Amino acid sequence: MVRESFEASIQSLKEDVVEMMERVEDLLVKSVDSLLNKDINLARQVIELDDSIDEMQNDIEEKTIELIALQQPMAKDLRIIFSIAKIITDIERAGDFCVNIAKETIKIGNEAHIKPLVDIPKMREIILDMLRNSKISFINENSKLAYRVGREDELIDNLYKDIYTEILMMIHSDSKNINQGTKLLFVGRYLERMADHITNICERIIYIVDGDNVEIN
Repeated sequence: MVRESFEASIQSLKEDVVEMMERVEDLLVKSVDSLLNKDINLARQVIELDDSIDEMQNDIEEKTIELIALQQPMAKDLRIIFSIAKIITDIERAGDFCVNIAKETIKIGNEAHIKPLVDIPKMREIILDMLRNSKISFINENSKLAYRVGREDELIDNLYKDIYTEILMMIHSDSKNINQGTKLLFVGRYLERMADHITNICERIIYIVDGDNVEIN
């Protein structure tokens, strides 16, 4: 009976983690949409919505502490609990980067974009795919899928390099591009960092399933 209660608590924790991931997916969509459409109200909404992700992180942390204090977790149970505590930190940081994108959007305001925003939406779609598949690998304890998702970080790194090179050339050719160009570089960097945190999540999933500490990239 005690074991059944413990397993139910673990399952509840996992469901909370999945919900956090889904909230970050929503923030990512909205934050990049706000930039593409110069939608300042949507950008402000992203900043407000992030508070709920922070609250979820605090709630999950409290639950993990209670589980360790009140139950007697076995080896794999401890792996899951400690990994969840690390996973939610990475999810929360990913949410923070969405907020940072929204803040850059607000700074750019209604200015005409200095270039067509092509690579940033591409980065978003890959990261959304990474988020969704890392969620599936977490739910199904699929370490092979987690490893494959983590490897997609290289696609994001390459796209960020393209953005970096293109915008630096634009800034070099016309100093009027410095202000917005710098902000777009920040956006690209925030997306690149999001992918890094998802890769961290994938590494924690592999640890939960296989007990192996791996560095995917």
